[in-house]
Amino acid sequence: MTEPDLDWAALDELRERFLDGAVSAAPYWRSRAALASYDRTYGERIGWKWDQVLRELELRGWRPAARTRTVVDWGCGTGIAARRVLARFGAESFDSLALWDHSALALEFAEDAARAEFPSLRVTRARSAELAGDSPIGLLLVSHVLNELTPGALASLRALAARADAVLWVEPGTHEVSRRLGRLRDELAAEMRVVAPCTHALPCPMFAAGNERHWCHSFAPTPPGVLADSDWVRFGKRAAIDLRSLPYAFIALERARAGEPAASPDPTLARVIGRVRHSKADARLLSCDRSGLAELELRKRADPALWKALERTKEPLVYRWRRAGDELLGGEPG
Repeated sequence: MTEPDLDWAALDELRERFLDGAVSAAPYWRSRAALASYDRTYGERIGWKWDQVLRELELRGWRPAARTRTVVDWGCGTGIAARRVLARFGAESFDSLALWDHSALALEFAEDAARAEFPSLRVTRARSAELAGDSPIGLLLVSHVLNELTPGALASLRALAARADAVLWVEPGTHEVSRRLGRLRDELAAEMRVVAPCTHALPCPMFAAGNERHWCHSFAPTPPGVLADSDWVRFGKRAAIDLRSLPYAFIALERARAGEPAASPDPTLARVIGRVRHSKADARLLSCDRSGLAELELRKRADPALWKALERTKEPLVYRWRRAGDELLGGEPG
């Protein structure tokens, strides 16, 4: 990323629009330069979130089923989500990438970027008839769209997700957006198998009485070298962004087909929500598993290695705990 080459006027306008949180009534991409500048900055940060989501899916042994030959990137923007997914799972694993966005400029940019990175892959624009139909689709990708959708657009996307072989959906890790995504997770879980972030298939415990202040979110690590890169540092200051903070929320689901073995979540796993809060003597965290949410405490002397690992790890926070009530005695990564 070369900071002097960025179209700052376009980036400032886009940031104000995103911060405003208003539903988008029309395409807001003004130029190819704006898309290129976004892709190298805000889009790249979204890519870091996708990297962490895909890392977690890989650690938990998941990849798209062999039958899934098409990737559909809905609301693709610059196409950063599709490019990260194809790079992780291998473009050779799929026959085609279908892109959709209400902006023709964005579609053109995303097509060109995908073809440049994956020249042997067939890249097309998803047709409206296909999106509005009732036939199954492949791997559906959705990224950072919830706070921009009208009720009608959300209903159409919800119906499309129900037809997918699998859904990977990543959003900002804010309280409001995460809880909206959690509601969709519960709706889709009636028709699909929950893969992640949940370690169980029960209704999301965030919506149980008394948990209104909580929301399911995680933090992706900033790649090595970014905080020492002068261009990124200048970008962070200009955009008033903490480069170290990458909160995100996500859901991953897949459809079971007749004759295929039905996988089940591992009931021994738990997931840390948000960040672990460390002090000199202990660590406190919010844990989610099939029993619900629990605020747990790990005394440093109980397991110094785990206390240190929870502070330093860049991996997804999925663990098998050993606990006595709300006190952690130890644990291992899941």
